[in-house]
Amino acid sequence: MVAPISGFLRIRQGWEHAAISKKEARIKGIVIAGTHSGAGKTTVTLGLMAALADRGYTVAPFKVGPDFIDPGHHGRITGRVSRNLDGWMLSEAYNRSAFARHAAGADIAVVEGVMGLFDGYDGRSEAGSTAQMAKWLGLPVVLVVGARSMARSAAALVQGFERFDDQLTFAGVLFNHLGSPRHLSYLQEAMAGHVRMPILGGLMRDTAIAIPERHLGLVTREDHDPSTAVRRDLAAMIESQLDLDALVRNLPEINPGAAAPMGDLAAGAPGVRIGVARDAAFCFYYPDNLELLEAAGAELVFFSPLADGHLPEDLGGLYFGGGYPELHARRLADNRTLRQAIRVLSRQNMPIYGECGGFMYLCREMGDTEGRDFPMTDCLPYATRMLDRLKALGYREVTQHRATILGPAGQTMRGHEFHYSTLCDGPAPTDGVYHIADRAGTPKTDEGFVAHQTLGSYVHLHLGSCPQAAAHFVAACRQWAADRSSPSGETHHRND
Repeated sequence: MVAPISGFLRIRQGWEHAAISKKEARIKGIVIAGTHSGAGKTTVTLGLMAALADRGYTVAPFKVGPDFIDPGHHGRITGRVSRNLDGWMLSEAYNRSAFARHAAGADIAVVEGVMGLFDGYDGRSEAGSTAQMAKWLGLPVVLVVGARSMARSAAALVQGFERFDDQLTFAGVLFNHLGSPRHLSYLQEAMAGHVRMPILGGLMRDTAIAIPERHLGLVTREDHDPSTAVRRDLAAMIESQLDLDALVRNLPEINPGAAAPMGDLAAGAPGVRIGVARDAAFCFYYPDNLELLEAAGAELVFFSPLADGHLPEDLGGLYFGGGYPELHARRLADNRTLRQAIRVLSRQNMPIYGECGGFMYLCREMGDTEGRDFPMTDCLPYATRMLDRLKALGYREVTQHRATILGPAGQTMRGHEFHYSTLCDGPAPTDGVYHIADRAGTPKTDEGFVAHQTLGSYVHLHLGSCPQAAAHFVAACRQWAADRSSPSGETHHRND
């Protein structure tokens, strides 16, 4: 395994202890939170982003929690990359720094929450909740209430949210899923004298602007590009049914602070080209992961396992993110030339990393729910099969039993797991190099599987939880490329 690169600890401490006090241009910001999952906060968020963008505001989008799909839709609407904020995977300092970095240059930051406003890791604390993130960032909250079939009871609900945490600031309440303007009138009457926060408006039920869903949630931006008409309808919904002027006017200006420097993880080392699979089958990547790889000296070269018959040239490594390979299994299997090329490079010890859908592609074969099997790259000696039910969902802490292309034994990283597939054939799962625990510290089945320098796992890691993992992977790719170009033309670098 490549020796640890100097400066890792210093860089990490820079993130953890950076001052966020540097004078910066002041902006406005807001958190969109729901009373519960399904209240409609994603539709409200997209509509608000569209309306603000149409008014000429530069909108910086963010999403609380481990989500790849909603941020993609944010980007379609705003034209800016949406960033994940997370109170469990990432430290407070990292979250604040990421917010400062990516809010820079915007007029207003819009943060979409996760689950219900106060829902976090457990019932005892705010840890991991949207409320915690709003307080960390100093942002007011718009509370979205799914008020279908509610009248006076809505006032009791909102009053409870308003009084639950006196350190939280509310910009107002927005009622969603209303049946008629008269329904909104009932709610306004019920709120009078019982709730302090202003009523921003009420949104009528409208299935025409709904985003389609499938087994992992909403469809991705790769498969559902909101038409101009839908985007216009989202903006019009907000303009006509929410007092946007009052909302923006009453938002306080904030200083997002100064982002901690990302640092030079490459430490002067030469760059290396790393191929990143990105298409409709492989589209789940945290933008921070890609940027940390670049900071470590990687030149990222994107390619499509669905459409490309050959890999890009002069690569030192490969990265396969998650996505929906199961929806494209036939096309992936039919691209035999690319599958074989990847397998050959794996056997030649090229550093290759895959997570969730990418891990499935690196296995021997993938089976669907109808009993059909599709050959994959066979870099790892496993078969996977899709189930008709959720197999795993939750935060994960990963501790490596031994050194891998991501770092030394004992290194800890954080991420999440969300999939409908399972391992159904191959070596015993005890062969995994990862010790896995959930957010409460409860051990889960060990996994993280290695063959040569190919590493695959169902866990989506956020490298912001352990930036040195990005540097280790790039260093392994750099070493492999250097060995391959040596006069002997042989690669001697191994993990075992």
